[in-house]
Amino acid sequence: MKPRILIAFLLGLSLAQVGISGAHAASATVSKPAAKKTVVKKQVAKPAPKKVVAKSTTATARKVSIKRAPVAPPADEGELTLDAHGNPQLRSSAFYVLNEATGNVLLERNSASIVPIASITKLMTAMVVLEAGQSLSEELVISDADIDTLKGTGSRLVLGTRLSREEMLHLALMSSENRAASALARHYPGGLPAFVEAMNVKARLLGMWDTRFHDSTGLTPANVSSPRDLAKMVEAASSYPLIREFSTSSERYVDIKGRSLRFGNTNGLVRSPDWEIAVSKTGYINEAGRCLVMKAWMHKQPVVIVLMDSVGRYTRTADAQRVRKWLEAAGGERFVVAAGGHSS
Repeated sequence: MKPRILIAFLLGLSLAQVGISGAHAASATVSKPAAKKTVVKKQVAKPAPKKVVAKSTTATARKVSIKRAPVAPPADEGELTLDAHGNPQLRSSAFYVLNEATGNVLLERNSASIVPIASITKLMTAMVVLEAGQSLSEELVISDADIDTLKGTGSRLVLGTRLSREEMLHLALMSSENRAASALARHYPGGLPAFVEAMNVKARLLGMWDTRFHDSTGLTPANVSSPRDLAKMVEAASSYPLIREFSTSSERYVDIKGRSLRFGNTNGLVRSPDWEIAVSKTGYINEAGRCLVMKAWMHKQPVVIVLMDSVGRYTRTADAQRVRKWLEAAGGERFVVAAGGHSS
């Protein structure tokens, strides 16, 4: 019996050793794929830096293109081309050009169309302020009521800014400061409602039957007129010495809460030696497009130019340049005879 027991013991011991070595073999087999898994991770991780670099390069390129786009005006700014009637091709949707001395209409298109007029409004604002006879040295204060809640436009006339009525009028006409125009209306006898009423009464007295005012700034598209009506307003505004001076001055430094700030004219043509401008006003809101009205001297003749709904930042001034070049090209002959080919 003892030899059998011994044989059985030895057989069991042999089987146990086989099991242990099999377990080690299995363990070695399992650990090998783990090493491969680590290698796979490294291979997947390599492309990641390339993706980050690609994104960064694209973002930088986009920023550069956005900044560079609006730097310079179009190459053909003010380039004169004529239509089949020999008249300049203008890019404003509606316009009206008048020889004030003779009453001859030199150019027109859609001159009876009633359109939003934006900050051209401020010419009427200035006339109403000056006709009220209030002290120009009286100090006015910018308040919450002057903040633009309609279009959300900003202003460097911060709350609490104190300026004289004359300075407010200057900034409204030259730099188209909306808060200044609002403050002028608020400080009118009877406040804004009475001021707007006076604006509309003045429009009727000037024969501006296509014109309606609802505020003193022009931020509301409800302020409307026609190009031929606006020519009447420009003519009337040119009879006020302060409107002539303030609307055509190129810049003004104003002390605001201890800081001297520069305000410039929104019409760059007032700084050009090629122009002799008596009255100027620009305007812009989305509904009106870019607008420009002027009275300028050409060949010793007073010419009123009304340009409405120009598309593009430089189009309104480029159209004004085209009108001047066209009038001067004929050596003054066009001032005598009204141009044809355009209907109102």
